[in-house]
Amino acid sequence: MEQQNTNTPHKRRVRYSGTHPKRFEEKYKEHNPEKYSDIIEKVTSKGSTPAGMHIPIMVDEILDVLRIRPGMNGLDATLGYGGHTSKMLQALKGEGHLTALDIDAEEIVKTEKRLRDAGYDESVLSVIQTNFANIADVSGQKGLFDFLLADLGVSSMQIDNPKRGFTYKVEGPLDLRLDQSRGDSAAERLKQITLKELEGMLIENSDEPYAREISKAVMNEVKKGQMNTTLQLKEAITKALSHLPEKEREEQIKKCCARTFQALRIDVNSEFEVLYRFLEDLPGVMAPGGRVAILTFHSGEDRLVKQAFKQFKKDGIFSEISSDVIRPSKEECLRNPRSRSTKLRYAVRSDIPIC
Repeated sequence: MEQQNTNTPHKRRVRYSGTHPKRFEEKYKEHNPEKYSDIIEKVTSKGSTPAGMHIPIMVDEILDVLRIRPGMNGLDATLGYGGHTSKMLQALKGEGHLTALDIDAEEIVKTEKRLRDAGYDESVLSVIQTNFANIADVSGQKGLFDFLLADLGVSSMQIDNPKRGFTYKVEGPLDLRLDQSRGDSAAERLKQITLKELEGMLIENSDEPYAREISKAVMNEVKKGQMNTTLQLKEAITKALSHLPEKEREEQIKKCCARTFQALRIDVNSEFEVLYRFLEDLPGVMAPGGRVAILTFHSGEDRLVKQAFKQFKKDGIFSEISSDVIRPSKEECLRNPRSRSTKLRYAVRSDIPIC
């Protein structure tokens, strides 16, 4: 009897087409920075973020306000690519412990591997897949924290990957979930809400000045069953702004797309509710004299952090808070344009116990 060939045919990896690949899948060199450091250097030197990577923002400023010392117990509430995490681990110098959280099931595996390969084992680093709203539960396992960091921005790896649906620049499913194993995608969410609810979402989550026009255009496409991809949403926004003068239309479309995607992302991931819970539980997980730094990227987030810090200071729970936001330097903004909207606030826990 003739023997069947059970060998799986070898499939070649997608490689660069030409010298300037545009498709995410073709940028395999940028996805492997340890192996292709020269490529990474060229990309970052031009003020761009390499595909599949994330450049940590305001590292020096964060380390300055957290004042990390060897032997401390810390928490990185939003692990992401691990850039901030690795810098905080370096500050610990092998003494103490850092716990890092992330909800993204896909990226947390890659980041943990990079950190383990860099020599950070379980004795100095714990990686937990959970939402940072669950800091009280984490503290129950790991104790009170001497320093905490929460970077509320979306990682560049998520933005750049078309399959995640975070960008209007390329075709992809209209998803926008940080954890794709849970909840409804943005496309599904749009089928569940009314015109008025969408308009309110755009105003509340991103201060969208053309909320009414965009909501009407989007819901018209939803009714037709044509609101399932990122470019379909962009096209609806483009139609909504067709009445604008040609000179300003293109720039307004870009801004409205960014704001609309932001508003949907916040809603899909319940980001304000998560932040409320995080801030509510924050004082209870901080050791006396403990320090926290929070990076925000739009006015709604910053407003919540500012109000919470002020109230905790008034109640005597925080002994010190930042008098104003700390911004990235001009040099950093040029080097990493995605840092431009960043605001940093910090606070110090007092010695007063919580009743």
